[in-house]
Amino acid sequence: MIWSQDYFVNREDVRLYVYRKRDNAPQSGEPAKPVLLLVHGSTVSGRNTYDLQVPGGEDYSVMDHFAALGYDVWTVDHEGYGRSSWSGRGNSDVRTGALDLAAVVPFILKETGAEQVHIFGSSSGALRACLYTEAHPHTVARLALSALVYTGAGSPTLEQRRKKLPEYSASPRRKVDLAFYEGMFNRDKPGSSEDSVPKAIAAAELPLVSEVPTGTYVDMCAHLPLARPEAIPCPTLVIRGEFDGIAAEPDLLDFFARLPTKDKQFVVLSGIAHNPMMGVVRKKFHTALENFLKAPL
Repeated sequence: MIWSQDYFVNREDVRLYVYRKRDNAPQSGEPAKPVLLLVHGSTVSGRNTYDLQVPGGEDYSVMDHFAALGYDVWTVDHEGYGRSSWSGRGNSDVRTGALDLAAVVPFILKETGAEQVHIFGSSSGALRACLYTEAHPHTVARLALSALVYTGAGSPTLEQRRKKLPEYSASPRRKVDLAFYEGMFNRDKPGSSEDSVPKAIAAAELPLVSEVPTGTYVDMCAHLPLARPEAIPCPTLVIRGEFDGIAAEPDLLDFFARLPTKDKQFVVLSGIAHNPMMGVVRKKFHTALENFLKAPL
């Protein structure tokens, strides 16, 4: 039986919702398990990205999968998402997300007794994870990134999104609904995910929010590059889905080449679009991340 716990961590006047799963309840005096922190993207909150329950579906919960492998798995809803509060200031951009992580990671280390965390981030969550790692490299053991965008060169999704940049820049929040979630999964390669997935996201998210922040959309359209690969010293994995319209392969290879570590992996997954953990062949993603986390150094 997977054990879970909810927490709230304060960053100034923002209450950040933090969620944890592991294969058993913590016991006093036991050695720390390896810690895996999962960082969500621009639209769906942390818990509903990484602990998604899909009726009739198996192995959609990344948290359950890695908890069963012996990891102490955590995620956070960034400011203005899911169960976290919103200050009303700004638009919860990528740099704000990195500050959220800077508030949450010390709490995780204290609760677990671990000295470092492994971090996985997807899409704008990958950018948040990069900026956090650049600022706090001593706390990150390994960094895994998926659906990353570096300069944005060659990204058809961002080219289309920039057409709405004035709208996103004018408001700190944007509306979401079932149709929006369905569009996310049909944007790159229809059929690469099951129709039940956006419905499950809507069932989990819409009771919590009808709008999400615009900050990461603005950042990815107007402020790239944000990440500095030269400043990331730890072992790093870069995953690209075959059909991902945001993560252009030449752009990612440029990022990858600039990473100073020699303990790095670049993995392309066939049949995968922008959301590797929610696709039909999501087990390929699980395998890539598992192998990276347990690879000898």
